[in-house]
Formats: sequence, structure tokens, C-alpha cells
Amino acid sequence: MLIGLLSDTHGHTANLVKMLKHFDRQSVDVVVHCGDIGSSDCLEALVMGKPVYAVAGNVDRGACFEHEAAALGINFSDQAVHVPLDRGGMLAATHGDNAAVLAQLLRDPENVYVCHGHTHRRRDERIGGARVVNPGAMHHSRGGPNGAAILDTEKDLLTFVDLDSLD
Repeated sequence: MLIGLLSDTHGHTANLVKMLKHFDRQSVDVVVHCGDIGSSDCLEALVMGKPVYAVAGNVDRGACFEHEAAALGINFSDQAVHVPLDRGGMLAATHGDNAAVLAQLLRDPENVYVCHGHTHRRRDERIGGARVVNPGAMHHSRGGPNGAAILDTEKDLLTFVDLDSLD
């Protein structure tokens, strides 16, 4: 299963569309947005004929994205979403601004992957039985280029994608 991981678009639809086109060329099966979507235009752009899971980030709270996301067919939550994996287990995603939610997801042995955003920094490490991933930021990345990631769950392979490297 190929999962396209995004975070922290902050309303920059052009960046998002560019990355989503890359995801489509790579034949991702599912798209996960780890929060700070930033605008209704970005939320609408996520709909590309594949299952989409998204969480609210700190800049999204109060934006009433839940109703809009439901109307668009996006699996959306204020705190965390869970993506069932082909070989069992879950990929859990949260924004990362709530340490208690992140810690709870890490404690759940069913979560093979725990993904988050918020820090605008790429991350790939193992904590306990989970692989913890931050795909980096699509806008105002810290410590690296703007971008996202593609996770191949069958091979347990994570590939970071630099936005500037895409045509």
C-alpha cells in the first residue's frame, strides 16, 4: 500500500496540487493530511479519487472543516484518524500540537505507523513498536525543503519528496 503523507499546507493550494499530481503519478492508494490544511480550497484539492484522511491542525480549529470534509467524502477528525493497513494494523495520524493525543497513539500497539505534522520538520524514527513519521511541511519548512512523503507499507519504505524537485 502506498500512502501519500502531507502536512502544514497553510492554504497554499498551488504547492498542494503540485504534490498531489506527483502522488497520482506514483499511484498512491491513500492520501493522509496531518493538519494545518489552512483553506477550503486546499481541502477541496485533496479530493482526487482516492481515499483521503485528514486531521485539523492548530490553524484549522474553528474553521468548521468537519462538515465540508464530510460533504467531500474526506475522513476527517479534530484529533486523530486511523487508516487500516493491508497487512493488519493501523496508520494513525494527528497534527502533533497535542502531546497527550500523540502519546496515546504511540501507546496503542495496533498503530504500526504514527504520523504527525506541526513542527514543520521531517521526522522518521521508531518509538516502541511504531514508526513515527513527520512528512515535513508543504509551506515554511524548518531545517529542510518544503515537501511531503510517500510511505510504502509493504516494504516499510519512506521516501521524502522535495517540492522544488517536482515539475
